Amino acid sequence: MAKSEQPLWKLLGTLFKPHPWHGVSPGDKAPEVLQCFIEVVPSDTVKYEIDKISGYLKVDRPQKYSNVCPALYGLVPQTYCGERVAEFSSEKVGRKMDGDGDPLDICVLTDRPIQHGNILVECIPIGGLRMLDQNEADDKIISVLKDDGAFGAWRDISQVPAAVLNRLQHYFLTYKQAPGDHSANVEIAGVYGREDALEVIRRSMDDYQVRFADLEEILTAALEITRGQG
Repeated sequence: MAKSEQPLWKLLGTLFKPHPWHGVSPGDKAPEVLQCFIEVVPSDTVKYEIDKISGYLKVDRPQKYSNVCPALYGLVPQTYCGERVAEFSSEKVGRKMDGDGDPLDICVLTDRPIQHGNILVECIPIGGLRMLDQNEADDKIISVLKDDGAFGAWRDISQVPAAVLNRLQHYFLTYKQAPGDHSANVEIAGVYGREDALEVIRRSMDDYQVRFADLEEILTAALEITRGQG
């Protein structure tokens, strides 16, 4: 599509930084190959996440213990964990739950020492953790960095060493825990492979389209009004 044929609000990306959740594409080959936004890297001693209004990274909380995130960690743009994601998790777990109302989380495995977040990377989903947070679906997609020298050829979770999976599970089971708090608000109900991961991603993309169906229309109308007043 030529630039002159694109919606006016999308052309703002040539002048201003797009919002990581709404203004960045998950990629032309999604869900098989994803473009994702990285918030946290293994060297971080605090947990960052995007502010959903501004799109800037903010400090969510310092890590309470010495464990650090064992992979690049972020979100898949233009996804939302709503009714369709929750329905799939409910079916697999065997009890009713809701989606957590956030963009879909993703871990990216790589042997490259990437030192900071706030970046976009291309990755290939190979599986996921069926995580539940206070009985809300909070899936963690596991992927490999595209063309990564060590892990780039992996195509399913069965190729990931048990030690790596154990580290990921331990991190997500404990990363919200305060000292002295032994409550079990978070659980991992299972580890799944590539096909289930692709289904979760598709559903989260569908949930996004439902949740933000009028976003493009609102932005386009607002910009047209602004241009008419200029």
